[in-house]
Amino acid sequence: MNDTPPAVARPDCALLGFRLLIALLIGIHGWYRLHAGTSSGFGDWLATQGIPLAHAVAWGVTIGEVVGSACLAIGVCVRPFALLFMAIYAMGIVLVHAPEGWFVVGAGRNGMEYSVLLIGSLTLVALRIRTPLWHAFRSR
Repeated sequence: MNDTPPAVARPDCALLGFRLLIALLIGIHGWYRLHAGTSSGFGDWLATQGIPLAHAVAWGVTIGEVVGSACLAIGVCVRPFALLFMAIYAMGIVLVHAPEGWFVVGAGRNGMEYSVLLIGSLTLVALRIRTPLWHAFRSR
């Protein structure tokens, strides 16, 4: 008889799917910036906001989104990357989205609701991480 509780015996597939979705959403930002070549423009804008080493920060965010989203997807260094992303999106709220209000579309434009959703989602993922992606596919 197997006395191992189900949550330990097999990975939480819903959590895994949620983590993969968050990784995809974050990864798209970095990959788009790389593909479109807009990291320099992002750095220019950060400089107008008084951010020190603005171009280095822009490239750090871009590379962080690419590498960090892959790590989120495979379940490696989830908490550190989740904290990094939460800090990035919190700063985005302060610099961009809060002055625009709550709504991204509809009753407003460019507001903070999506960033708040990402921060909340990252918090849940960081608190509930259990297994790397490859553990979900190992034989039982």
